[in-house]
Amino acid sequence: MDLSGKVVLVTGAQQGIGRAIAMHCAAAGADVAVNWLDDERAASDIAGEIRATGHRALAVRADMGRLPEVEAMVATAEEGLGPIDVLVNNAGVFPRVPFLELGESDWDFVLDVNLKGTCFCAQAVAKRMVAAGRPGAIINLTSGAAYRGSPRGAHYCASKGGVVSLTRQMALELAPYRIRVNAIAPGLTDTAQPRYGSSEAEIAAMAQAIPLGRIAQPDDIARTAVFLASDDAGFTTGQILHVNGGGYLG
Repeated sequence: MDLSGKVVLVTGAQQGIGRAIAMHCAAAGADVAVNWLDDERAASDIAGEIRATGHRALAVRADMGRLPEVEAMVATAEEGLGPIDVLVNNAGVFPRVPFLELGESDWDFVLDVNLKGTCFCAQAVAKRMVAAGRPGAIINLTSGAAYRGSPRGAHYCASKGGVVSLTRQMALELAPYRIRVNAIAPGLTDTAQPRYGSSEAEIAAMAQAIPLGRIAQPDDIARTAVFLASDDAGFTTGQILHVNGGGYLG
């Protein structure tokens, strides 16, 4: 799969899945804008690694829950690297809270980043694509939790279910402009996120229940993102690709 000559913006790229997606896009030939929020050094290191491969890279800070920062991030990425061809909406948060203890501030924080940020970042990029008459690809990160639920995650599951519906609606509205919109729904993945609410023993038990016998690695998700970003997926839009080793077969 070839992304030569493309500019990719990856949100939430300072670690985990986002980092893997940024690196795989660069390996496929893209220049990459790396969004970060609270770890400038990690984002700078990723950008440096990408530049070492001979591709351009830019680290851009933005809080995805604050729309003025999202708009500024998109503008900065395009000023630094040129028109964005691919957006990967990866930024997300999942602070565990039991449903009976869920507060309005918990709900607003998660929905602002996971759903509102995804929507308006995609809108900002799509407006620029449409104005320039350029095709493009938008890839949203949802979650298997949107389909099967997750302990202490009512706000998270609601936000990721919203991303599923948003992806399909965006695909319909943006298709006339040759902008493809798809989503990836990772299953349990070997990152820091599941460790905020689960012990290693619990994660190992969950892995045993997955038909392919292991949890996903960030590279598994990243390879799917590169496919969706590439011309190999040129007739694929409005789809949710589950990358979960068979853990969810709905």
